[in-house]
Amino acid sequence: MTPEPIKLHHIAHVYYKHKNIDAARRFMVDFGFVEDAQIGARTFFRGYGKEPFVIALEESDRDEFGGAAFAVDSEEELERAFQILPAEAKATPVHAVTDAPGGGKRVTFYDPVDGFPFHLVYGQAQAEPRDPKFPVLKVNYPNEKNRPVNQFQRFEKRPAPIHKLGHFGACVTDFAKAYEFYTTYFNFFPSELVHNDEDVNVTAFFRLNRGDELVDHHCFFFFQGPKYHVHHSSFETHDFDAQVLGHDWLRHKGHENCWGVGRHVMGSQIFDYWFDPSRFILEHYVDGDLLNVNEPTHRTKASPDNLHVWGPEVPAAFLD
Repeated sequence: MTPEPIKLHHIAHVYYKHKNIDAARRFMVDFGFVEDAQIGARTFFRGYGKEPFVIALEESDRDEFGGAAFAVDSEEELERAFQILPAEAKATPVHAVTDAPGGGKRVTFYDPVDGFPFHLVYGQAQAEPRDPKFPVLKVNYPNEKNRPVNQFQRFEKRPAPIHKLGHFGACVTDFAKAYEFYTTYFNFFPSELVHNDEDVNVTAFFRLNRGDELVDHHCFFFFQGPKYHVHHSSFETHDFDAQVLGHDWLRHKGHENCWGVGRHVMGSQIFDYWFDPSRFILEHYVDGDLLNVNEPTHRTKASPDNLHVWGPEVPAAFLD
């Protein structure tokens, strides 16, 4: 009997482990995060939204992805996760979150294909939103002038302030098994499926099925590959100016760009990918699509042309 899917509400935060924690912390500040707390070996960073934190760094003897966390609809959903997830997922009992800002309760399980951790949380206390003091822009077009006379567009050179975590993705070693697991046990719905020359699906971009509620085009993706690794985590900033100001800030600080700036096809967002000091990829994005349950799954053949409509050519490092 197929269980009723566990109701995920939104993606909340991600964990990373770093050998060079000082360099990683400096990068996060340059990327636009605000350091909020240090608890044990972990440093927690937030954005300007309501999440108590959106990324946590842990000092470690190895560089490693520590998993993403999704908020669920209720504590009952946490209890159901512990009860219904298969034994190979090694789900923990529901437990209090005492080691991170926001508190609440949590269940951790492990991906049944490649073993990476995956967290479910409920009851985190929301943070007070911050004011990044974005300028109010009035844009002039050739035949539509919106800015009053003798007023100017002026910007502050600074990192791109982070609003929220938008999505994360990974390379998995058994796409079919991973797809069956995540679509059976959770309310993930494929916005996009990408197939190979043999017409076999090899990539999935998932949104959450929240009925008529508008949700991001994808909050989780994975693709078939020979060796598991996290691909990237993506964070929303305010608009194109904020994004490109952030690009210039990172460039002037000596960080390494991975790919961008450009605009994706699937999801439509404007992207900008950067390597952190441990070679993990983090993305700034703006202007992503919002969908509800009425939009069907789209299926396309894998091709570099499917990844972006403008911007630099796709680098080999991004396709690993």
